[in-house]
Amino acid sequence: MKSLKKFSLLALLAALMMFIAACGGGEESGGNENSEGGSDTEESTELEGSVVVDGSGTVYPFMAKMAENYMTNEQENVSVEVSRAGTSAGFQKFLAEDGTDFNDASRSIKEEELAKADELGIEVQELKVALDGLTFVINKENDWATELTQEEIIDIFLASGEKQKWSDVRADFPDEEIKTYGPNENHGTYEFMFENILEEQDLVDGINLQQDYSVLVDLVSKDKNAIAFFGYGYYASNTDKLTAVKVDFGNGPVEPSVDTIAEDGDYAPFTRPVFTYLNVNHAKEKPQVLDYAIYTMENANAVAEETGFAPLPEEEIKATVDTLNGLK
Repeated sequence: MKSLKKFSLLALLAALMMFIAACGGGEESGGNENSEGGSDTEESTELEGSVVVDGSGTVYPFMAKMAENYMTNEQENVSVEVSRAGTSAGFQKFLAEDGTDFNDASRSIKEEELAKADELGIEVQELKVALDGLTFVINKENDWATELTQEEIIDIFLASGEKQKWSDVRADFPDEEIKTYGPNENHGTYEFMFENILEEQDLVDGINLQQDYSVLVDLVSKDKNAIAFFGYGYYASNTDKLTAVKVDFGNGPVEPSVDTIAEDGDYAPFTRPVFTYLNVNHAKEKPQVLDYAIYTMENANAVAEETGFAPLPEEEIKATVDTLNGLK
């Protein structure tokens, strides 16, 4: 009888424990479901498809890194294709029927390009992504032109400057012909140099203009008398091959760097914003395009510093992200 009572008591206890476990498990399971549900809403929606970017060679390192990060960390089923035809050539591809989704640019869009967008019914959104410094580079063996004044640099690249030899710049410089190099007319960097620095005066005769920035790096690295101009990012990734000229704007030589390249920085006279332009029509039609635009702006400053650009003020970034979120 005692055994039967003992067995009944044990069975009752076991049943009670199972009931408690079931209740507890139910609560835990419910918590997991809520947690998973919350996680699902917090995580970005899985997207697929493609995003097509072309344009500026200057902005290319920034956008290529951004695309890599996005495809690796954010949306592995979205393919972001980044090319570098140059700012002007890129706008031609952007402003076309079934054109690109984004155009990277090292200058602002022109009035005639905006008119073309209106003609095609393309709504364009300008996205400023970083700040860049127009950088003048020389061969590693050049030990005389490591510091130049703003006026001396301008005279070297002006047809009217009449600086054919280094000794024409300063009497104690070598009596050797200056070899000038730069990006060609497809690039916004060329246009910035021509329009903003040289004030639309003719470039020096015989300047060697190239489409590919890597070619410019190679040419200058092999020519002791060379001097070229391009964006700071390309110099920053080739410091082993080139020397950046320190520029005296009137208060002593300033070396281009992420710290000095700012709208109110010491290198400000040669500082410029760089952009990507979004086809808003595509952003409204293709969720991955808008998602990539938002991701780019949210991560712009981190990628800028990784790729040789100066960051933008955080409040400016936030305002742009808010504008893009308004397109949803």
